[in-house]
Amino acid sequence: MKAILFDLDGTLLPLDEKLFVDIYFTELAKVFSVYNIDSKKLVETIWTATGDMIKNDGKKTNEEVFWDRFESVIDADVSNVKGLLADFYANQFFNKVKRSSTENSLAKVAVELAKKNGRKVILATNPVFPEDALVRLKWTGLDIDDFDYVTHYSNSSFSKPNPKYYLDLCKKFDVEPKDCLMIGNDEREDIFAASSVGMNCFLVTDNLNSYPDCEINCEKGSFKDLIEKLKTL
Repeated sequence: MKAILFDLDGTLLPLDEKLFVDIYFTELAKVFSVYNIDSKKLVETIWTATGDMIKNDGKKTNEEVFWDRFESVIDADVSNVKGLLADFYANQFFNKVKRSSTENSLAKVAVELAKKNGRKVILATNPVFPEDALVRLKWTGLDIDDFDYVTHYSNSSFSKPNPKYYLDLCKKFDVEPKDCLMIGNDEREDIFAASSVGMNCFLVTDNLNSYPDCEINCEKGSFKDLIEKLKTL
């Protein structure tokens, strides 16, 4: 393997996704109350804009796609909104949304093992959030600097489960998919999409997102099993 890719939410970071979304939107609505934006409209707009990023064809960054949609629906100064969001991710997001996660003492161990033999290690989290939102990485004892590359909405023009998301990363690092290992907990976004372009995969089953319609044929196991796998590489 020349490159190892890690998903974040549900993989390196154990997460109750429903609780995460509930707290996230509740706290976000408080931040946007300064604009007197109806919370239901805000949530609907963010979901729609996120859907646009998922369907992004690569002509714009995900960030541009998101804000194009946001500006078309919400009457607010985007530059001010981005400032509010930066403060939100640094403070309320970290302190409040953290309740939706649990510790994973093996996360840092896994990343250190992945770095052996000069391999590139990529945090392949779905790039539908700004870089500021990666503050949640700290909940695992890791930081952005622990990776050779981290995907977020400013540096990405594709999203999971689009296979082009994975091909774009291969192109950035000049590696073939067959020389990569994608590690994730989502059968569709992480495993099916990555394996469809020829990547090797490991499905972490501790916080499994299962999709019966996706045919999965790869190694799988708990995060502890993953550690043993990484020791052999």
